[in-house]
Amino acid sequence: MPILLFLLDTSASMNQRTHLGTTYLDIAKGAVETFMKLRSRDPASRGDRYMLVTLEEPPYGIKAGWKENHATFMNELKNLQAVGLTTLGQSLRTAFDLLNLNRLVTGIDNYGQGRNPFFLEPSIIIAITDGSKLTTANGAQDEAEQAKGRPFKGRRFPTTAVKKPHNLTSGKIISTCL
Repeated sequence: MPILLFLLDTSASMNQRTHLGTTYLDIAKGAVETFMKLRSRDPASRGDRYMLVTLEEPPYGIKAGWKENHATFMNELKNLQAVGLTTLGQSLRTAFDLLNLNRLVTGIDNYGQGRNPFFLEPSIIIAITDGSKLTTANGAQDEAEQAKGRPFKGRRFPTTAVKKPHNLTSGKIISTCL
């Protein structure tokens, strides 16, 4: 029963139009819808839970958490608008905080006992962005600001962040262990 958390870029740069006339945000929404339709055909996806987080300031960036049903998720997805900044680091932290809160509520993690090893709930964060400059209130940045603290306390998870430049021929891949 994995959790699939979609982290969608809703910065103003997602209003750019392709040669077909659709915006980058419309393409991102379509990608999420297509993914969910294809995933729902698989019998192993029965227990999948979906969450939706955008690059808006917390707590406004959390559009659909673990309590929302499929219809609410799809409604929030369709109502997304591209405004604001590209605060990827802060939004990743919001996504990890949401996953941590879910683990506390469901009893997978306990403050007194730590993690219950017999519970297995994989979490997947799928980030969809146009890869343009990361912007914050302090201006443009070349790399995402690393969130303070560890996303999952006491455990080490390999993560990969991919930043694709505008020329689309090469990308900068950064692998870290949080």
